[in-house]
Amino acid sequence: MDEQTTRNLPSDLFIGGKWVEGSAGERFDVSNPADQTLLASVASATVEDAIAAVDAAEAAFADWAARTPRERGEILRRAWELIMADKERFARLITLENGKPLSDARAEVAYAAEFFRWYSEEAVRNRGEVMHSPASGARILVQHKPAGIAVLVTPWNFPIAMGTRKIGPALAAGCPVVVKPASATPLTMLALMSVLEEAGVPAGVVNVVPSCSSGKIVDALLHDPRVRVISFTGSTEVGRTLLKSAADNVVNPAMELGGNAPFIVCEDADIDKAVEGAILAKMRNIGEACTAANRFFVHEAVHDTFAEKLSARMGAMKMGNGLEEGVEVGSLVNADTRNKVAELVEDAVGRGATVLTGGKVPEGPGYFYPPTVLANVSPDSRCVAEEIFGPVAAIQAFSDEDEMITLANATEYGLVGYLFVGDMKRGLAISERLEYGMVGLNRGLVSDPAAPFGGVKQSGIGREGSHEGLMEFLETQYISLDW
Repeated sequence: MDEQTTRNLPSDLFIGGKWVEGSAGERFDVSNPADQTLLASVASATVEDAIAAVDAAEAAFADWAARTPRERGEILRRAWELIMADKERFARLITLENGKPLSDARAEVAYAAEFFRWYSEEAVRNRGEVMHSPASGARILVQHKPAGIAVLVTPWNFPIAMGTRKIGPALAAGCPVVVKPASATPLTMLALMSVLEEAGVPAGVVNVVPSCSSGKIVDALLHDPRVRVISFTGSTEVGRTLLKSAADNVVNPAMELGGNAPFIVCEDADIDKAVEGAILAKMRNIGEACTAANRFFVHEAVHDTFAEKLSARMGAMKMGNGLEEGVEVGSLVNADTRNKVAELVEDAVGRGATVLTGGKVPEGPGYFYPPTVLANVSPDSRCVAEEIFGPVAAIQAFSDEDEMITLANATEYGLVGYLFVGDMKRGLAISERLEYGMVGLNRGLVSDPAAPFGGVKQSGIGREGSHEGLMEFLETQYISLDW
């Protein structure tokens, strides 16, 4: 237990600027996945608590929306400064409740804080339009207004970044929010509230309602007519359910859902650069990311060299408690996640895959799984169709470019693809043929607060980050007039 990090850690609901225990007095435990030690007992919100959070957001809405964009932006800027001043404590807290190594947690804190800095600047760029109608002669005036109360549902794999990626643009747009963090990792989001208070966010503008009854809570929120936006990051399966609920009140959805990212290595690629890109795309966050490289397509001419170098690199990564310096592979978040990874590897091996490194669950406490590289993976293996969400690289060889692109696109998902190639003209041509919202061309990392993050097909609706992320929380109003 890291007593300095967990001392005086908030564990109640945060509604209307106050810490409250919740109407039912129920709580749930949050444990460290590396050793199963208890970190905190957290208040579990009820439907009544969730509606109280909407009440608080409604009461705060008019004043927050009326503030100048510059004032809202300066508050977000101050929040960025406060997070960065306390980044080590936030990083340690992320590692404690999530299991990822400190190096990943520190990177997440910097990434998370940057959304506040980016949207402090975008808050003042809510531009409209004035034009002269060519047919009627009327003037067309277009402006963008705060959409209203937004419900933000965040996942466990990035306990702070997935929150700030939604809170930042919502607050910049003038919208109050109700945040429902993942029950596995609510502590970092609760700890963020003191930062927002100190930065000057008024009471009721940001409310946090962790709960072990997530489905009931979010469904009730989506059926409250005052809620106008639902921003969700998580599985496609849950996203479909939320879309059905959102349809009842025609709540505007912003959905960042699952992925099944291809990682393509062409015969003219710089193999060393491709291996380093693969480490980023596969091992960032221990593979527990929707952007993680899932299916590796490597040209047969460089297959053996790439597989050998990747195996050596991944096999040498230090695994252990994420709080220990030098650890590169921490614990997966829970037993279900670890067990699924193990099952996917066993299935692939049963269908003929060769284990080049890793592949066995280690003994001892914690939900650890070693970095694993599989070669000769059969196309009908489960790990080809399903998100692995763990440190496993599944390699298939290819010889024909058209066939490879067909296989890369043969999934219901379309979030991100990675491509390593020597000829940039060829790289851009292949990128255009990939059915993905994002492509990392000779890069193993695409996440950037200044870029429009999101997918196509069943990987989501809308975009987060960039100016487009701000627009998810704005409604367009057109005024017709003469002068």
